[in-house]
Amino acid sequence: MLRVIILVIALGAGGLAGWLVLSTRSREAAAVAPSAPVVQTTDVLVAASDLIQGQALDGKSLRWQSWPKDAVSPGFISREAKPDALTSLNGALVRSHFVSGEPIREEKLSRGPAGMLATMLPSGMRAVAIRVSAESTAGGFILPNDRVDVIQNISNSDGGKAENRSRTLLRNVRVLAVDQKADEAKGMLVVVGKTATLEVSPTEAEMIAAAQAAGTLSLALRSIADLDEKHVAEESSVNVRVFRAGKSEEVKVRSEGAIVQ
Repeated sequence: MLRVIILVIALGAGGLAGWLVLSTRSREAAAVAPSAPVVQTTDVLVAASDLIQGQALDGKSLRWQSWPKDAVSPGFISREAKPDALTSLNGALVRSHFVSGEPIREEKLSRGPAGMLATMLPSGMRAVAIRVSAESTAGGFILPNDRVDVIQNISNSDGGKAENRSRTLLRNVRVLAVDQKADEAKGMLVVVGKTATLEVSPTEAEMIAAAQAAGTLSLALRSIADLDEKHVAEESSVNVRVFRAGKSEEVKVRSEGAIVQ
């Protein structure tokens, strides 16, 4: 009987000691647990819905969104800097797509009196239209904002023998529009246009004009994986037929527009 009493006392003492150890550790863990940091936020102007190219902004297009201050880019529009942005941006045109909730940036908007296509052009660039067909635009699958290579095709006959030549004139050029269609309609069939408008530099615009005079142009659709490749203009010359005093003469023109004698 004495042994049983001693065993019960020993078990009780052991349980009490274990409970004391566990409770002490719990209090220590609660004491060292860090408090959650307070994140400072500010209101940033964002798109209230998906905004497409050429769309004019109104009171329902934009809204203020709470944003962590540490994540605010210098290009964002904050309520602190422009508290009247919701009204001051009314009527501005969207130069590039916004998705719902995306912060609004000034460089992707245009507030001038120009037309939609002019608002889509970066500073220093030009819009040039070329004649196209389904065969010269990857079967009609080339759409606005795609990247293409411009290929010149020249056909001539020398001594009754037909000769065909092709060369890449420009690489990685952005398509601005196909005919008057400046944006793809979701879920609708796209009609193949007769002209494609490309975004090029002034020098490249001269190259395209000379190339169209000397032959025909085709567009080769580029993979989306190659979009980061540098925009390149091929340094070469084209043959242009010039009429002087009733006589025709064929001269070579370099890409910068200079005549090669």
